[in-house]
Amino acid sequence: MGVLDGKVVLVTGGGNGIGRECALIAAREGAKVVVNDLGGSLHGGDEGSIGPAETVAKEIIAAGGQAVFNTESVTSLKACEGMLEQALDSFGGLHAVINPAGILRDAMFHKMTPENWDAVIEVHLRGTFNVCRATIEHFRNQEDGAYVLYTSTSGIIGNIGQTNYGAAKMGIAGLSRIIAMEGAAKNIRCNCLAPVAWTRMTQSVPVRDEAQAARRQQMAEAIRPDQPARFSVALLADAAKNVSGQIFGSSGENIILYSQPRPIQTETKAEGWTVDTILSEALPNMQEKFYSLNRLPLPPTPKPADAAAG
Repeated sequence: MGVLDGKVVLVTGGGNGIGRECALIAAREGAKVVVNDLGGSLHGGDEGSIGPAETVAKEIIAAGGQAVFNTESVTSLKACEGMLEQALDSFGGLHAVINPAGILRDAMFHKMTPENWDAVIEVHLRGTFNVCRATIEHFRNQEDGAYVLYTSTSGIIGNIGQTNYGAAKMGIAGLSRIIAMEGAAKNIRCNCLAPVAWTRMTQSVPVRDEAQAARRQQMAEAIRPDQPARFSVALLADAAKNVSGQIFGSSGENIILYSQPRPIQTETKAEGWTVDTILSEALPNMQEKFYSLNRLPLPPTPKPADAAAG
């Protein structure tokens, strides 16, 4: 018996990395799984391949589970509607979506081309819209459904060289929150997760020296894709039905709950502000609470021995 017995789950980007682990773990927990993966490269721009999604589906079936594969792109709303239809035709329903599908097109903003900006927004933000829009009415009609959408610390905290990725991922956080608010009356949950894991995306950053290579090896052992995948699957369980509208993180064996932007200080002047008083009073009064431009640290990554013990 698993926590997803009787449920049908769509996993996008399910052929590699965290998505692959999500599909495998969901199946082990009893779900019937639609494994979607275009089969393209990390940076996009190719024709894709039937291989990754089919391989994962076959692995699930070989282990005694039920799965079908899909190789369409999340950038097409029609294709996402087809994923819903495939779930209904194959398994008679759809109860949850995990959506980690994504690409990278990193560059400093002053070198960011419109093509690279559009490509990342199209896959991440528009792709998330498409997957949710294609399934939301089905979830509303059955008054049950759960989404796990993927945001990133590149948006929540910031990361140099990833303005396109960070912007898209923060857009997903806003989208997730409002889907959760609108869906509450229909028993629809939506949360988003900022994972830190050793995947094709983290491997794509160039190695500069032997010390960095050694650190990467330690990271590969300590921050594995199965860790955020386990958390993603847990959020779909009936036991998590009271969890919605949150931003979580997963890094190694750390499970993180992020704050969400709320006012932290208000300056008021009854007679009205002028440009001069804004500069001399309002901004100086707030300055102690300004966020630093430095990238804030995440909780410490467990050492491989600690991760194994956890």
